[in-house]
Amino acid sequence: MEVPERRVKKPVSQSVSQSKRPSSPARVRSFRKRLAAASLVVFDFDGVMTDNRVLTLQDGTEGVFCDRSDGLGIGMLKKAGVPMLVLSKEPNPVVAARCRKLQLECEQGIDDKVARLDAILRERGLTWTSVIYVGNDVNDVPCMSRVGLAIAVADAYPPALKVAKLVTTRPGGRGAVREVCDWLLAAGAGKP
Repeated sequence: MEVPERRVKKPVSQSVSQSKRPSSPARVRSFRKRLAAASLVVFDFDGVMTDNRVLTLQDGTEGVFCDRSDGLGIGMLKKAGVPMLVLSKEPNPVVAARCRKLQLECEQGIDDKVARLDAILRERGLTWTSVIYVGNDVNDVPCMSRVGLAIAVADAYPPALKVAKLVTTRPGGRGAVREVCDWLLAAGAGKP
């Protein structure tokens, strides 16, 4: 007996009918001044630094998948003096553990990202227009709509893609953060 072929639908976020395609090198270069002038780069965690999957073990412990090249990119940005922050709604300790390993400032369990980021910017004397925000989902859109440069990862959901000025070629947790780091370094971010 022949078994019929199973067809698997792609999730909406990975559909070929996305509202935006990955940014071309020419488009990225057109944002060179904004990339170079970043006073703070803010990353969402789930779906940006991870591939948006969660591994739940039988004891309830959760794990996520990250890309080592993203960590290397973060390290290069730190060495260049670019201030960075992870701003996450996720309260799971895995967020803090990954950020600790990368020596990256982390704010997690944040339900109102706009209010928290606004407070951080006021504390540091920064403006929204000098911030780059890298997101992937609806809870990132309010921040992405306010910053000077909004970046979405390639597999972001349509609302995040809609407000993004740049879109990575790589998906979240699979090199997207490294790609953003490379854009920033090529633009001269962190240099006086």
